[in-house]
Amino acid sequence: MTASVKQIALRTIELESQSISGLSQFINADFEKAVSVIANNKGRLVISGIGKSAVIAQKIVATLNSTGTSSMFMHAADAIHGDLGIVQQDDLVMIISKSGESPEIKVLVPLIKNFRNVLIGMVGSIDSYLAKQSDIILNTTVEQEACPNNLAPTTSTTAQLVMGDALAVALMEMKGFTSDDFAKFHPGGTLGKKLYLRVADLYVKNERPKLIPDASLKEIIFEISSKRLGATAIVDAGDKLLGIITDGDLRRMLEKKVALESIKAADIMTATPKTINADSLAVEALDLMRKKAITQLVVTDNGKYLGFIHLHDLIREGLI
Repeated sequence: MTASVKQIALRTIELESQSISGLSQFINADFEKAVSVIANNKGRLVISGIGKSAVIAQKIVATLNSTGTSSMFMHAADAIHGDLGIVQQDDLVMIISKSGESPEIKVLVPLIKNFRNVLIGMVGSIDSYLAKQSDIILNTTVEQEACPNNLAPTTSTTAQLVMGDALAVALMEMKGFTSDDFAKFHPGGTLGKKLYLRVADLYVKNERPKLIPDASLKEIIFEISSKRLGATAIVDAGDKLLGIITDGDLRRMLEKKVALESIKAADIMTATPKTINADSLAVEALDLMRKKAITQLVVTDNGKYLGFIHLHDLIREGLI
C-alpha cells in the first residue's frame, strides 16, 4: 500500500514537472507582446476565469500587484451579472481557461470585444473559442492532467500558475522593479521588515552603555550589568569609539591571575570592535552577527558612538 501511494505521488510530480517544462515552447512572440502591452498600458490588467482557473487568476493578480503591475480580479460568472463595470476604457483584460469553451466565457468575450479592450487569452487549447477571439494568446496546453481520470485540473492549473509567474517576473525586469519598490508593497510581516527595517529603528530603544578608558573594574561591571546589553562601549570625551568590553571579556580577564584593583577599561577592551552604521538594514546587522558569532554590534556614525543593536532586538522583530 505504501509503495503504491508513493508511486502515485511520484507520478503526479512527474506529470506536473512535465507541464512546467513544456511551457518553454510557448514563450514566443505572443508572450513578448503580452509583456510589452501590459508594461506600457495606462490602465490596469483585469484578470478573469471560472472554476479552478479563477483561483489561479486571483493568485496571479496578487503576484502582479505586489510586483508593480496594477491588476484586478473579476470572476467570469459575476462579470456577466453586473461586475463587468470593473473594466475601464484603458484596461487590458486577460481571461484564463483550460478549454476556452466555458459557457460563461463565451458570453463574456463578446462583451469585452465590444468594449474594444485588448483581450489576452491564457488558454490550454489554441483551437478554442477563447483562443480564436483573443488578441494575444498565452498558450498553457498540457498533454494530460495528473488526475487518473484526466479530468480534475492539476497539471493545467500548474501550467497557468507558472505562466503567470513568468509574466510577472518578465514585467518586473522590464520595469526595473527593485527590492526598494518591493518593500513599498510589503510593509507588514517578516518579509517587509527585512526590506525596510533599519538599525536606526532599533538601537535607539536600547540603553547606551559607555565608559572612559580609565574606568575601574567596578564601574565596568556595573555598566554592563545595569544596561543589560552584555557590553559597554569605551569612548573619549567626544564620544569617539575607542573600543568595547563584553561580559565575555570580563570572564576571560577574571580567569587570569591579575591584580583586579588596578584593572582599567583600556586594559581589557577590544580596540577594533565590530560596528555597523545606523542607516544599514537590520537584516544586515543579523548577517554580520551570524558571521562573527556575536550577539551585539556597536552602532556608529563616522566613528562616533551612537549605541548598541543586540541580537534580542532582531529576535523581537521576527527576523530570526
